Amino acid sequence: MVFWRRKEPLSTSILGLDKSIEELKAEEERIEKEFSFRFANAIEKTRSSLTEKLNSVFRAGRKIDDSLLDELEEILIASDIGVSTTMEILDSIKQKVSRGQIGDINTLKNAIRDEIIRILKEADKAGINDERRFDQRIKPYVLMVVGVNGVGKTTTIGKLAYRIKSEGNQVLICAADTFRAAANDQLKIWADRAGVSIIQQRQGTDPAAVLFDALKAAKARGIDVLIVDTAGRLHNKSNLMAELEKMKKVASREVEGAPHETLLVIDAVTGQNGLEQARQFMKTANVTGIVLTKLDGTAKGGIAISIAKELSLPIRYVGIGEKIDDLIVFDPVKYAQSLFE
Repeated sequence: MVFWRRKEPLSTSILGLDKSIEELKAEEERIEKEFSFRFANAIEKTRSSLTEKLNSVFRAGRKIDDSLLDELEEILIASDIGVSTTMEILDSIKQKVSRGQIGDINTLKNAIRDEIIRILKEADKAGINDERRFDQRIKPYVLMVVGVNGVGKTTTIGKLAYRIKSEGNQVLICAADTFRAAANDQLKIWADRAGVSIIQQRQGTDPAAVLFDALKAAKARGIDVLIVDTAGRLHNKSNLMAELEKMKKVASREVEGAPHETLLVIDAVTGQNGLEQARQFMKTANVTGIVLTKLDGTAKGGIAISIAKELSLPIRYVGIGEKIDDLIVFDPVKYAQSLFE
């Protein structure tokens, strides 16, 4: 499952120039299985915590009654799914129980899983239309990345650049976080790891001016995707939000429709605090999707469901480690299934 369409035909993809179509397809299938395995491992802490609690409630022979559903409510909220989202899931469950559609524990588990899938898929529909994302006539495709300091924004940009480049696109990074000391140096390290170029200027330079230079360079070099880093903005700082608005105006003036996409990076460990950050950013940044980092480091990975429901924003990627390829496309079905395996 890829987020960007590979520009070259399969036979000339990065998987190998000397392989047959059949071999390449087998290789892609192997990679897909590997990513599925890594995705399941990423939510191991959440799954283990959830499974242990559910098993204590769903002991064999127990009747599905109000007491059981109350305990289930506590478990889902404790997994950071959120109160309102949990209530919606349970309302659907109660209706099915009353209609006789749920009569045993296994059916109940499946019903919860299906509700989670439904919520995540509905959020996916609210995202950027795939045809627009894959339209090669949009050049450069300007992708802005926002988020507060400490959420893993710099590493996410490096991994994102690597992934998009690996799918056959020319990528350029714009280092417009000129506010934080050493931000450029850190991003340069990740750009080198990803094998992409970077446009940067000295600390304190107007971020909009850096973006202007990067847009000019992207057009001159025939770049497919320009990834724009922004300062780790505190959502309650109006001056920083105004700076972001200025960058958006520069982008739209130089490239029609830009920025075409704005990804907000959220640390899964922060849980509901990350959700509040997202609400604030949406007021100014026109966020179109979420990258959820450090999903492997929390037992409260249910925040993914809460984000999707309460913000109507699709989760595009999840970060599962520090390596260059530790950025995985978020799959709603695999996520929900993995929670109940």
